[in-house]
Amino acid sequence: MLIVIFGLQLHLMDLQLQGKTALILASSKGLGKACALALAREGAHVVITARNREALDTAAEEIRSLGKGKVLAISSDISDAAAAEALVAAAAGTFGRIDILVNNAGGPPFGPFETFDEAAWQAAFELNLLSVVRFSRLVIPHMRKTGSGRIINIVSLSVRTFLAGSVLSTSMRMGVAGMAKLLSDEVGPDHITVNNVAPGLILTDRVKDTLPPHSPDEEARLLAERAKSIPVRRIGRPEELGDLVAFLASPLAGYITGATIPIDGGAIRATAP
Repeated sequence: MLIVIFGLQLHLMDLQLQGKTALILASSKGLGKACALALAREGAHVVITARNREALDTAAEEIRSLGKGKVLAISSDISDAAAAEALVAAAAGTFGRIDILVNNAGGPPFGPFETFDEAAWQAAFELNLLSVVRFSRLVIPHMRKTGSGRIINIVSLSVRTFLAGSVLSTSMRMGVAGMAKLLSDEVGPDHITVNNVAPGLILTDRVKDTLPPHSPDEEARLLAERAKSIPVRRIGRPEELGDLVAFLASPLAGYITGATIPIDGGAIRATAP
């Protein structure tokens, strides 16, 4: 890509995503929407989904305003098997292909182990582990048809380090990480890569919800306190995660697979995985 500014020629990296089709789950806000925006900026057609129709339509209009790839917005519950099949069928039927899958879902509640009953564990399993299994299984045949594909799972930094109160999330996300490693070996010969992105503190509504009770004018101070333990001394921006996902979705990342990549400002202090 070439841009000319004040007579200077600036060469920008082309991620070669024009005409690709990406299905991004839980994409009306937060990390999912950031991924959809990043992929659309690169010219990919994006299929976005969420349960809230109003929020979904608002996100779709924001993505369309970029004037790049096409947008298909479908209200759906990603933990429902029939809805998942219908969503994948609609994406493939509209664009004729599915090249990229971004498995994303809101996290389960935080709390001590003993506060969660079996229903809470089942709900976390269906939302954060089984949905990844289900959508990956549904899209792989479409990727094999085109001869390549990218599966990217949004997990959590808790798969790499201790995060207090995250027993539901950590249990399910580690299952995703293990599955992704094995799946990457099986579909590698089909030129399909499978990777996990593990965000640390990224400024989303979920992070804000974990703050102690506060008045609106205290939010910036509380977030700054949270950032003190991060080497770069700030909380990440959703678009930074979106850009990482866009790179992993591109042909340029074809030799990266089976990896869990943190995006955490250096919060993990370990020197080995």
